[in-house]
Amino acid sequence: MQITQEVIGEEQGQSVTKYVLINDHGTHAAVLTWGATFQEFSAVEDGQRQQLIVHQDTLADYTPSPYCLCQAVGRVAGRIAGAQFDLDGRTVQLDPNDAPNAIHGGPHGFNFVNWEATTHQTADTVSVALTHTTDEATDQYPGTMATTITYALDNDDQVTITFTARSDADTLFNPTVHTYFNVTDDQHDLQTQWLKLNGQKRLVLDQAKIPTGEKVAVAGTGYDFRTPQTITDGLAKLAQDGVVEYDDAFEVVPSETVPVATVGDTAGHREVRVYSDRNAVVAFTANPTDAKRADVRDYNALALEAQTLPDAIHHADFGDVVLPANQAVTHTIRYQYVRK
Repeated sequence: MQITQEVIGEEQGQSVTKYVLINDHGTHAAVLTWGATFQEFSAVEDGQRQQLIVHQDTLADYTPSPYCLCQAVGRVAGRIAGAQFDLDGRTVQLDPNDAPNAIHGGPHGFNFVNWEATTHQTADTVSVALTHTTDEATDQYPGTMATTITYALDNDDQVTITFTARSDADTLFNPTVHTYFNVTDDQHDLQTQWLKLNGQKRLVLDQAKIPTGEKVAVAGTGYDFRTPQTITDGLAKLAQDGVVEYDDAFEVVPSETVPVATVGDTAGHREVRVYSDRNAVVAFTANPTDAKRADVRDYNALALEAQTLPDAIHHADFGDVVLPANQAVTHTIRYQYVRK
């Protein structure tokens, strides 16, 4: 097991450090302090390094990125309707950075922060813990909240991400890492990448991508990933109804032993299994690394955002995203690479 680190540049006058976690098999997990960015997840196959997530090589390509490319987002992932919510008898107004709604923690959210970092190593795990404290004056969410995001790589080729927060006032906490996957051999497109989800329903969204509150069955539709389906085949089914992308929230069953989502390649070379302790996966297709293809529907990346169902503060049956004052809450996402 090994950890390396290097300063890779500056952002807003602050040095940004890259940490590379390396296990005994040569699997890499790289993390940037800027945006708590999951910059690399790769494994050695037949003497060659195979990338599993979509990444950029330079810091400049991450700052800014409208795609939140593999960056941590919070305090709350996804959209909050009307950029406001009621909590403890008052209405909280957020920055409407996706007007009229708020998205991904707003313009001062986790992905706009250069996090403090410490490393830790054991016989079979290497990790980097990123810490940051934010207050209401900065991001409009109630309370001063201290957050730690820890990336840990073990010898089972698993990357475990834990989010722990404590606030001095009731606030909201539903973070994720906006991880984009492409596990195909050359990562050129998604023609041969399949997806499996362990859920039966998805949320109905309005034109602004805000949940209406209705959940509908995925069976028999282009949203049906209960058994593996390629992204391309799913998109072809959606196109019959004039839909050109995935940007959808699926209700899943949280589990430590059954993946909420799995991606793999049709050649059967590899897959990545996603485990989560929360009830949603947001799937989003994009071309985040190719500006020339930004509006092309031949996508090269699939984001899988494990979280509580979006806009849960406005829907009682979506899940609890309130972080009680002076209580620590932890959420976990785990990615396991499986060589076939």
